[in-house]
Amino acid sequence: MKKDFLTGLVILLPIAITVAVVGYLVNFFTAPFIEGVSASLKQLNIFTHGFLFLSHDKVVDYLSKLLILACLFIFIVILGFLARWYFIRFVLDIWNKILLKIPVVSTVYKMTQEIIHSFLIPDKTAFKQVVLVPFPRKGMYALGLIAGKAPSLSTTAYGSSMISVLLPTTPSPISGFILMMKQEELIYIDMKPEDAIKYIVSCGVLAPVEKRLS
Repeated sequence: MKKDFLTGLVILLPIAITVAVVGYLVNFFTAPFIEGVSASLKQLNIFTHGFLFLSHDKVVDYLSKLLILACLFIFIVILGFLARWYFIRFVLDIWNKILLKIPVVSTVYKMTQEIIHSFLIPDKTAFKQVVLVPFPRKGMYALGLIAGKAPSLSTTAYGSSMISVLLPTTPSPISGFILMMKQEELIYIDMKPEDAIKYIVSCGVLAPVEKRLS
């Protein structure tokens, strides 16, 4: 149960932090934006009596929040553009080092940063090759996805190079096992990763159809 809890926490934490930050910023800036949006609607003489089943105040509130989200999006794009400059990157590096030295905060920040980075900038070769893995014992096989090379410490301790293979579980592929295996133990098959995931999620019902040459 402890492992399941930690796995769920790793998945949920970046999402929860993102939602909390965005929600806080939207609520924080709603009041200043409401006055501007309300004045603009009165000047344009639109939605003065509301829209459909929404009252005038609700229309102003929703439009204010949409405007805030649009401004946040533009701000993030501009921030990403400025981050390419050396000085801005230098300031961000200092801020990053400060956060990484704060107890508790550093752990949460580093873990969130690594998870988000892995999703936004994934390895172009990771999870592209489907293999058959002898699991849970020899003579039985399961579908796996090659993640990359195994950690050097593991290969050194084992005395031979190994490959990291993700073994998704049925019917939820977001959980599974990371197996480190020798390359000769794997059977490479010509199957798309998305077809392998469909097969796993459907508990073997949606089997990939072999393409035939006409």
